[in-house]
Amino acid sequence: MSNLSSGPGAKPLGRFFLPGPTEVYPEVMEAQLRPMISHRGSAMTEILQELQAGLETIFFTKRPVFISTSSATGLMEAAVRNGVRSKLLACVNGAFSKRFGEIATACGHQVDTYDVPWGAAHDPAELRKRLSKGGYDAVTMVHSETSTGVLNDIKALAAVVREFDDVLVLADSVSGFGGAEIKPDDWGLDFLLTGSQKAFALPPGLAFGVASERMMARSAKAPAKGFYFDLVKFAEGHEKFSPHITPGLSTIYALQVQLKRMLAEGMQARWARHTQMAERTWTWVDEMKGKKAGLSVLAPKGYRSPCVTTVAVAQADVAPTIVKAVSAKGWTIGGGYGKLKPSSFRVGHMGDHTLAELNDVLAVLAEVIE
Repeated sequence: MSNLSSGPGAKPLGRFFLPGPTEVYPEVMEAQLRPMISHRGSAMTEILQELQAGLETIFFTKRPVFISTSSATGLMEAAVRNGVRSKLLACVNGAFSKRFGEIATACGHQVDTYDVPWGAAHDPAELRKRLSKGGYDAVTMVHSETSTGVLNDIKALAAVVREFDDVLVLADSVSGFGGAEIKPDDWGLDFLLTGSQKAFALPPGLAFGVASERMMARSAKAPAKGFYFDLVKFAEGHEKFSPHITPGLSTIYALQVQLKRMLAEGMQARWARHTQMAERTWTWVDEMKGKKAGLSVLAPKGYRSPCVTTVAVAQADVAPTIVKAVSAKGWTIGGGYGKLKPSSFRVGHMGDHTLAELNDVLAVLAEVIE
């Protein structure tokens, strides 16, 4: 087996706890070394047919699962370009939910925001009050906000949006999907998007989207959705198992291998493993509260992501020092994001990590802090 733990900044397997990109198993990485094939040929058709069956299973959907050669931010733009006519309500509680609204503004749409403090979740009753003002044709929301570690109850939020005629639910589950329960069909999500590099435990480069019939009807009439992220073209490609652009073949090879691993584990078991790791992290933070750094989980109980924990550090400007000290010992955790950078660090307990590996990095963190 080739040495895939070498190179600048590389860490041995089991030591990389960044909240994206996440650690990737060697056999998944090595799948990318397979030779190129024609993306219009029969071999590609067979690959896409195989992938589609597996993706529909793990996404709990009967709808096509679109595969985009892009970051998940690309499908955030697709959601806006295909799903927003003129006015959007963006639910903002962190950096990436804020980005969703910024993308809509950049696409020329009017955007109102439902802001809550970073570290808080959105309230369905307040969302209903804001939508009652009228004029909106879509709402954006983030399932697992990677910058804060908050898990929004998007099942409840989506149910509120569905009370209003012709308002679409556009949901980002970039750091949630694969580690937290989400069911787009059952929950009434008009567009669900995620990326390959988080709890999917794949290299960056792919994004996945599930569009409802309402979303596809809206897309068919959208006047300025561009070409690359036109969902109608994605759907046409899906029907023929022939993508409308040249896809990232190497990453798709990796997806073939990782999808089989995910199906073998089962999504309920995968969700349970993520919950177990998250709860261990939260318990560890509680155990460390008396230490001089003054740690606490930023997200409130009941709204914590099973995939990433943002740890608030009471002592000013100590968080970046903690991240550097952990790195010096051969481990990787995430620094705080955006305005939380000086006052927090993040542990990405997602993907294919185990509880034993998590306990190891928490022990290193405890040693650094003590």
